[in-house]
Amino acid sequence: MSSIDARDVTADPTSTERLATSGLEYRVVDLSDDTRSAAFQRAVDRGFLGAEPTGDMIAQVAKTFAARRNIGVFEPDATDATLPIATTNAWITPLTLPGGGEIDMWAISAVTVAATHRRRGIARALLEGELRAAASAGVPVAGLTVSEATIYGRYGFGSAIPVARLTVNTRRAGWGGATPPGRLEYVDRDTLAADLGTVHERARRQVPGQIPGWQGRWEGYSGVAPTPDRDQARGVRYLDEDGVLRGVLAYTVSEASGTFRFRMDVRLLVAETADARTALWRFVLQHDLVDEVVADLRPLDDPLPWLVADPRGVKQEVHDHGWLRILDLPAALTARGYSAPLDTVLRVEDPLGFTAGDWRLRVDESGIATVEEAHGGSADIELDVSTLSSLYAGGVRASSLHGAGRLTGDRAAIDAFDKALVAFPSPSLDIWY
Repeated sequence: MSSIDARDVTADPTSTERLATSGLEYRVVDLSDDTRSAAFQRAVDRGFLGAEPTGDMIAQVAKTFAARRNIGVFEPDATDATLPIATTNAWITPLTLPGGGEIDMWAISAVTVAATHRRRGIARALLEGELRAAASAGVPVAGLTVSEATIYGRYGFGSAIPVARLTVNTRRAGWGGATPPGRLEYVDRDTLAADLGTVHERARRQVPGQIPGWQGRWEGYSGVAPTPDRDQARGVRYLDEDGVLRGVLAYTVSEASGTFRFRMDVRLLVAETADARTALWRFVLQHDLVDEVVADLRPLDDPLPWLVADPRGVKQEVHDHGWLRILDLPAALTARGYSAPLDTVLRVEDPLGFTAGDWRLRVDESGIATVEEAHGGSADIELDVSTLSSLYAGGVRASSLHGAGRLTGDRAAIDAFDKALVAFPSPSLDIWY
């Protein structure tokens, strides 16, 4: 939806100057050179404590990184083969919103700082640099998925899209759901990768919080990519009564030591229709020799606990996943739909200044919003940008954050805000980025 290419955005001058005072070079890295590309990828894998990548893995990931804006931090006089001491990359992608619309999001990934260079302000320069770059390009929202949940609130990000990890004891849970029409069929790796991309792109438009995947992601899930566990990858697809592709499942199985009983790990189960989702879950839970199923990044309103005979056979663990950061408040709040009318004044604190101020948010009966600056009056609700960003996708309740002291206002104002913001269906995000 965006005509902006993140690769055209130059390195943030504030972060460049700040790190230069520490003798470090902050720059956009051109990965068209194989040596620089390999060094950058090795630094990313080192940062996430991954194994040293093979040549095939480097070539695979290079295809994805080439489409992104890659930032590296280097010691002075670093050569092309020198690993950066810090990395990040970004691209602009549509984010599905409550009400079915989309907004441009500056997606941030591969944020690493070498353990040898901690506590030198590098992470701050990276994150704030990305936010200033996004704002300079006119992108109203930034987002990321995180390995640590205590870092990003200080930059105005909020945990906005919770998900569930489902662990199923298949012997206890059994199956209590329907048997949908249509059929399931196994597919080879290349077909699985293609089908994942096709169905995900259609299905993600139905659910707030989702973003598009990319070819490298699907090749990783399907076993096309040269990952260590590629030979364990399997996949099936669901075709409806008319033979139309409506759902896809990528999974792996592993044996419980010496028992000839297995655990299935669902890499991705994506469905465009309820029948497709039910059929794929039925396949998973009734698979021969599988005693345990683990599926992470599932939506909080996933029907699986209601499809089994014994719901106590399904353990649900809710955790944070998608984090958002509003950069342009009027653009962000007017892009999404709302579930109830609203007329309120928000007082927003933002340490980086992007959204700070008093804002009047009005929502009409059809769920369409207008936003304007408010001057000279009192505010109905006071909150910081991290809290507002947590609420943005409609998956976190304003009443919960009010109870935690994250926003203030009288009960009537909070209730009205809560009713307007809640989203249906529940927001979800089924990939890492």
